[in-house]
Amino acid sequence: MTIYNLGSINIDHVYRLQALPRAGETLHARSYTQGLGGKGANQSVAAARAGARVVHLGATGAGEGWVLDRLAAAGVETSAILRLADIATGHAIILVEAGGENSIILHGGANLALPADLPGRAGLGPGDILLIQNETNLQAEAAALARRAGARVIYSAAPFEIAALRAVLPHVSILAVNAIEARDTFAAFGEDLPVEALLITRGAEGAEFRDLRSGQVWHQPAFAVQAVDTTGAGDCFAGWFAAGLSRGEDPPTALRHAAAAAALQVTRRGAGDAMPGRAEVLDFLKARG
Repeated sequence: MTIYNLGSINIDHVYRLQALPRAGETLHARSYTQGLGGKGANQSVAAARAGARVVHLGATGAGEGWVLDRLAAAGVETSAILRLADIATGHAIILVEAGGENSIILHGGANLALPADLPGRAGLGPGDILLIQNETNLQAEAAALARRAGARVIYSAAPFEIAALRAVLPHVSILAVNAIEARDTFAAFGEDLPVEALLITRGAEGAEFRDLRSGQVWHQPAFAVQAVDTTGAGDCFAGWFAAGLSRGEDPPTALRHAAAAAALQVTRRGAGDAMPGRAEVLDFLKARG
């Protein structure tokens, strides 16, 4: 069983400050780092480090070869990542305050220029999983193709847009949202959604998985840790949860592993580069009893 991820690839420019700037305010950054990011790349790395086979479908600019090297080093298959001429690799400007909260400015670049035939190259089949997020084009087209092929589609509805969600929702198996996105989704579409299940992450309050066919709900508390950087925590959770499903784990087990992975990830700086490996997560859970 393979996870295919039609996902964004970004270069993260991370500036650390004492506090996030207010409107019109100029602040000195305490430090600057550059790393791998993008919701798609983050989820691919998380799922691969969780032990899943992951094929990333996406694009970068013609340069930035280190980005593909970093993905490959994490265990992600990169042969379906295109190098596009005359377009910038997607990137994000990330401001992180002393308590770990962040603000992000995103430029889509190559992520929004994926060619129409890219999803068809994937070879999706029954039992596979397609991950998608709202940082690329071709979301609805890829999701429809995946469902016709018998694959499950997990959609992270972020950055949240009603129009994008409306287009992809008929093809989604599991909708992954945070608490604010869940509220906005229910306001727009009601709680009787045309999906099999709903994954809601709630930050320090943990997460829940709702099976909308049976009505069963599982809750997973968050593990208490000292957060350093929350960038990519939701992507870590989603990638690990998808990896658990690809291994045939039941929802409670997949939720517990994903929560442990996200807890570890926020104790480190960075997004994709901070995703923990499977052995680390199992050791963390063993230590927590």
